[in-house]
Amino acid sequence: MNRMDILVTLDQNYLPPLQVMLTSLHFSHPRDSLRVYLMHRDIPKKSLETLAAQCGQLGLELVPIQVDGTLFQTAPITKQYPQEMYYRLLAPHLLPQNLHRVLYLDPDILVINSLTPLWETELQGCLFAAASHKGKTELMNNLNQVRLGTECKYFNSGVLLIDLDAGRKEIVPEIIFAYAEEHSKELLLPDQDILNALYGHRTFELEDTFWNYDARYFNTYLLRSGGVCDLDWVLAHTAILHFCGKSKPWQPGYLRRFGILYKHYIQLTRRTGLYLEPTPVPAKAE
Repeated sequence: MNRMDILVTLDQNYLPPLQVMLTSLHFSHPRDSLRVYLMHRDIPKKSLETLAAQCGQLGLELVPIQVDGTLFQTAPITKQYPQEMYYRLLAPHLLPQNLHRVLYLDPDILVINSLTPLWETELQGCLFAAASHKGKTELMNNLNQVRLGTECKYFNSGVLLIDLDAGRKEIVPEIIFAYAEEHSKELLLPDQDILNALYGHRTFELEDTFWNYDARYFNTYLLRSGGVCDLDWVLAHTAILHFCGKSKPWQPGYLRRFGILYKHYIQLTRRTGLYLEPTPVPAKAE
């Protein structure tokens, strides 16, 4: 396999989960060449140095990219619409021109098996490859299709294989910004909704049980598969566990099935001596 290029986009608060994800990435690819592009706006230099040191220990190449805000002068930028939310969709214009494809990963992910088959997926002329979280039925897909006025499945934007060459030709920043402005009151998950509304028809569907397993819904996957996708199957075949939703496994009191596995990777990350411990959330006053 040639080098795999990974993209992550985040702010300072998500560095600890990113470190855990990178640990899992390393252990699933101990001999592969991996380059990690980190797009950010204002992560402190000291934190980037710590992250680079960790990547050095893991045999990963880190390439931080501080994004210039000039491109976003006409973009709706608010607390709900931070500049960072546009980065993954605009990756073709923000990454080096000599890159031809990149695999975007959310930081709240564990990589527990090889990503090589995903990296080598033929996009069949599409801009993106992504998975749809079907659930027990197609109800949520149908609701999102009505909400956004689309006919394609509703794709999760936490794992995206991106054809950068095609994106440089087809993705126009001003169109994305105009859509965000026009539909600002309708978008529930802005970056994901924009992906689906503008590019859902240009997205190749991945199987979520392998490439974007929603860690909240073990029982749903088990039922949907007729009992095939049990815990042993997941550990042997699923490549990406995605900890979707507000409840996260690095937070106190997380009780869902894969929480103990996540804590194992936290401990592996701590052993580097470089883990940036999450800032505790202050307790609410009674």
